[in-house]
Amino acid sequence: MSHARVYTSFDLDHDKDLHDRLIAESRVHGSGFEVVARSQAGEPDEAWEERVRRRIRQVDQVIVICGEHTDVSPRVSAELRIAREQQKPYFLLWGRPEIPCTKPAGAKSADGMYSWTPDTLREHIRSTLRSAHSLAAAARYKRHS
Repeated sequence: MSHARVYTSFDLDHDKDLHDRLIAESRVHGSGFEVVARSQAGEPDEAWEERVRRRIRQVDQVIVICGEHTDVSPRVSAELRIAREQQKPYFLLWGRPEIPCTKPAGAKSADGMYSWTPDTLREHIRSTLRSAHSLAAAARYKRHS
């Protein structure tokens, strides 16, 4: 199976170390993913949103790294909203096992936050790729009336 192209959303003010950790894990042989874009600095205005929208459009899925302050990060909330608008699959990753982490504002109550292990990452990425390929195949063969 090919590598998933991933956008990482995270709180730039508090969680850059978590993003760096994810980058390191993506470089391990057999990880199944490549981080090709990440959270953007700046105020979430129209120009910022268009840059983020363009980057998210080019990936297979979005990984939202949750830390202690994710719930108050306007950029993470906006990136999650844009991922949904672009119909990109995403999942929330519990970034710091030793402290309580928060979901971004706007996350659905059904959005679980998953423990950060190499197996969890691989499984979610593979599952997302399988689902995306199945949906694309179904759309190709759908009969139009």
